[in-house]
Amino acid sequence: MVVRDKRILSTGYNGAPMGLKHCIDAECLREKLHIPSGERHELCRGLHAEQNAIIQAAFHGVSINGADIYSTHLPCSICIKMIINAGLARVLYTEGYPDGLAMEMINESGIALVKVEGVGRKS
Repeated sequence: MVVRDKRILSTGYNGAPMGLKHCIDAECLREKLHIPSGERHELCRGLHAEQNAIIQAAFHGVSINGADIYSTHLPCSICIKMIINAGLARVLYTEGYPDGLAMEMINESGIALVKVEGVGRKS
């Protein structure tokens, strides 16, 4: 979800592009090749929620420059590249993700990174 001034600008979901079979309904090449999480993102037929949120903003002509993006996981390196070029200011996330390149790019870019604790968990 992309937010600025407490207003939702765009949302995204994990899944296949519009009109294509969802990953659950099509053979998963990453599973077939036993590729671990955080590696070879280009082989996945799905898009990450961050990618879809950025694409939806562009599709509808909504500027997200300077906005924040909320994500369940630390974005992968592909998502981070898109986040940097979209001009997003902060990434707020709840869980880590095994992608060292993403962390390198975050640190180099100056984007604020905020780990949000306890969101969505029962006490």
